[in-house]
Amino acid sequence: MADSITLDLPTNKMIGRIENGVGWMVFNNPERRNAVSLEMWDGMSRILKRFEEDETVRVIVLTGAGEQAFVSGADISQFEKQRSTPEAIAAYDAVAGEAQRRLQSIGKPTIAMIRGYCIGGGMGIAIGCDMRIAAEGSKFGVPATRLGLGYGASGVKKLMDLVGPAFTKEIFYTARHFSSAEALAMGLVNRVVPAEGLEADVAAYCATIADNAPLTMRAIKIAVEEMSRASTEVDHARCEAAVKACFDSEDYIEGRRAFMEKRRPVFRGR
Repeated sequence: MADSITLDLPTNKMIGRIENGVGWMVFNNPERRNAVSLEMWDGMSRILKRFEEDETVRVIVLTGAGEQAFVSGADISQFEKQRSTPEAIAAYDAVAGEAQRRLQSIGKPTIAMIRGYCIGGGMGIAIGCDMRIAAEGSKFGVPATRLGLGYGASGVKKLMDLVGPAFTKEIFYTARHFSSAEALAMGLVNRVVPAEGLEADVAAYCATIADNAPLTMRAIKIAVEEMSRASTEVDHARCEAAVKACFDSEDYIEGRRAFMEKRRPVFRGR
């Protein structure tokens, strides 16, 4: 049986575990369709920090507990208490924003494994990942216009970078649920697979990714991030430093040797 490490967290509504080079982060609030509470945003930050620091973690998967949802949005039942004054909103947004920042900036590949509802804040989390693999029958949407809340420009831009301006407007204007087939057609998800094959498909992707050179993947992630900015804001020096780190690494030596020796390379991320 594979070695598995379960992280010690101050909440049981988030689960973090490390298995075979994969960091699994599970939103564990199935009775509320994994709606994200303040303690869950905090747990998300803690898990991502540990995954970033652990050299054995090569790829990270985010998923929801149960069969009904990835994440159905923020836990609106908390809003009256935790988002009803400017001070409370600022405090809540700081914790949620830190979780989103960690997800966006983490240097390792991230996959959202989506089953069921992926709504509102769940969509925000999913599009913060590098890839999204969804089960047939999954549902996507952003209900902001039905709640009367303001949606930050940075979140709008992330969605627009994926699906373009017209689909972004349709998603927000209609506030309806989109099918997995529609999500695939608009580029919101990378792949749609049969529900019974979801975990096996994601596990296969993780195995493929975990075999590859971590520093090269980090360099690609940095390049994509920088090239998504306005041309005047691109940090070319950061991109070049990431590429140089690849060529200066032990992994580059290993990759060359493995190619010449016609064997599978063993990369160590250094």
